[in-house]
Amino acid sequence: MPGDGQVTLLLQAVRGGDDGALGTLFTLLYRELREIAHRQLGGGSLGTTAVVHEAYLKLLGSEKLSAEDRGHFFALAARVMRQILVDHARARRAHKRGGGALHLPLDELLAAAPDPDASAHALLDLDAALARLEALDSRLSRLIELRFFGGFEMEEAATILGFTARTLRRDWRKARAFLYAELYAGGDGEVAP
Repeated sequence: MPGDGQVTLLLQAVRGGDDGALGTLFTLLYRELREIAHRQLGGGSLGTTAVVHEAYLKLLGSEKLSAEDRGHFFALAARVMRQILVDHARARRAHKRGGGALHLPLDELLAAAPDPDASAHALLDLDAALARLEALDSRLSRLIELRFFGGFEMEEAATILGFTARTLRRDWRKARAFLYAELYAGGDGEVAP
């Protein structure tokens, strides 16, 4: 595993316009990125390698890579992978011209990605709920994104977001309650302070 200092220097080079630095960064962090993608995919039909490579291409094509350190880079990579999975789910749903809503227990949805045929609707519903949560409380949305899509433990998410793990445990309960209300109770998942 490369050191944090080396990753930070590469991120600075990327921000400074060094075209080769992002490739070097991905090469150094490839194993960890594959682990994140694998956790997100479960038994999905989209391959781990394909997700990592598509994330690389999206980041390569982005105007500005704003990550400052290892944690922020992995948070950004998790967000890009989420977008890839949502795009893939939309394509699957459009291809199948799917019908009714899928209902999965929230714990199951947040614990691991369900099978690929069932996951398209669930992932799209989750993505829409996260967009609504983002509009209300971006910290809660980022926490769900880091935990579910990034596979980060609470302590790692706390470091990335700059809050204590205790604060984020309270946020985790609020975020899960919001998502439960959005996904299963008719969409009035108001976030309480």
